[in-house]
Parts: sequence; C-alpha cells; structure tokens
Amino acid sequence: MTYAAPQLAALVAVCDTGTFEAAARALHVTPSAVSQRVRALESEVGQVLVRRATPCTPTDAGAVLVRLGRAQALLAAEARAELGLDPEDPVGAAGPRLDLGVAVNADSLATWFREVLGVVAQWPGVALGLHVEDQAWSHDLLREGRVLGAVTSDPVAVQGCRVEPLGTLRYRPAAAPALVGPGEAARPDWSGLPMVVFNDKDALQDQWLARRGAGAPRVVHRVPTSADFVAAIEAGLGWGMVPEPQLDPALRAGSLVALGGEEHLDVALHWQRWRLGSEVLDRLSDAVRAAAQRRLRP
Repeated sequence: MTYAAPQLAALVAVCDTGTFEAAARALHVTPSAVSQRVRALESEVGQVLVRRATPCTPTDAGAVLVRLGRAQALLAAEARAELGLDPEDPVGAAGPRLDLGVAVNADSLATWFREVLGVVAQWPGVALGLHVEDQAWSHDLLREGRVLGAVTSDPVAVQGCRVEPLGTLRYRPAAAPALVGPGEAARPDWSGLPMVVFNDKDALQDQWLARRGAGAPRVVHRVPTSADFVAAIEAGLGWGMVPEPQLDPALRAGSLVALGGEEHLDVALHWQRWRLGSEVLDRLSDAVRAAAQRRLRP
C-alpha cells in the first residue's frame, strides 16, 4: 500500500508542531488543507492517526506512518541533492536541506558525542535536530518516529530499527570536599547526605543507593542540565553520579572528591537507527561509532 507524500507530510507536521494551525504554517498551506490530508490518510488506513489534544500526538498507528513519512522525506531530499534540485529552487542553487533527528542523553552530549557534532558540521545542507533524552527513554522517540537514530541503553531493537553496542560510560559518585568530613569519603552516610539528580527520569543515584541497601535521602535536588549538574555538586549542593570524562578533571582540580573508593557504575550504551538505505544516515552512524570507540570504555 502506498500513501501520498502530502498526506504523510501533513501528519508529520501535525505531530511535530502539536497543532493543525502550526502544521499549516510550517507547510505554507491552510489549516483546512492539513485537516483534509490527515483525514484522508485516516480514511485510507481505517484508523485514527492523531490524538486531537493539546498538543496533538500520534496514536500507535500514527507513529508507524510518521516514521514512514520521515523516511520518505529523507530519501527524497537525498535524491534531490544528488540531482542538484530543491523544491523551492528548481535550478538547485541553494540545494535541499536534509533533516536528521537524533536522540542523545545529556551526559553523552556533554562528553563523547561532541565529536559527532564536529563531523556533522562539515556536511553542507544537513540540519541536525537533537532531542536530549535519558538513555533509558530515548528509544521511545524512535518508536514514535520523531528521530532517525538514538543513543540508548536498550539493547533490543525498536521495530524497524537495527542496534549495535557502542561501549560503556562509567559513572562514579562524587561530592564537594566540604560536604564530607575528613575520612568520610570512603564510607559516606549515603542516606544522610543531600543528593542531586538530573530529573525525574534519572535513576542512577537510586540504583547506587539500592545496591548498598541505603534509603532515599531526605533532600533531593534536581538540576536538569549536564554542565550545571556537575557545577551544582561542586558547589556543595549534594552528591551525585558523575561520568568519568567530567569527573576526572574535577578530581585533579580538587573541586570534587570521589565517594566509595574506586567503586563505579557502568552504563552500556547502544546506537539504534532506522533500517533505511540512506547515505547520510550511514555516515552519521559511522561518526557515532568512531567517536564512541575513541571515548567510551569497551
């Protein structure tokens, strides 16, 4: 079964922007045209594809067609690039834009994944759209069709995707020297110390406490950016699990001390990408793989 490209584009735009009106502005058509295209697609498949709420979100069936719409758009853009054509510039002077949606966790983005950004920066016409999401949740963005690839902790491939291991990112608990007394760093009072977490999805600190049979501390701070997370720990706000690439310089500078001796927690990371014959997606996967080999533990 084939689906009309304008209908798929309308569905993708509605799910991306959250409203039919915003989708119409993005597509340079009327809201009525967007609504008609989505309804026509729903009639063709016999299922509701969009939850009409605020914001609009795809149903399970809609997510399947959102993925299809993105795949078609990427392949069409690559074909136009090879032909030197652009839909709004028939002579190809500007060249088409290739949109790459990628999900990556904040700690990877702050450390090893930055090498990937430098590689993609050399690709003219490619627009990278990063979705910063916890590694345990990023596969949902693949399933919903919002990204083409994702750094995830899930080794099981999402339907329509393939997965490969990247390596491990090592975390160690750390705190500001002023937070723990002399001689307490090796055996801290885990339940008594205030704790810093990234957000409500960040389970690393809880996993660490569970391994030691320690209860949750009374004070838990939330700092939802990777750089500020480390800065908050350095300021003495609490202890937290810090990735080694950020921890090692802080240990050398004396702004942090490692807690619990040499104990650590390793998070295995994987790269999931759509099973799609796309040259630019292949190049992106090569860049992710190369950066991970240089910066992550095997």
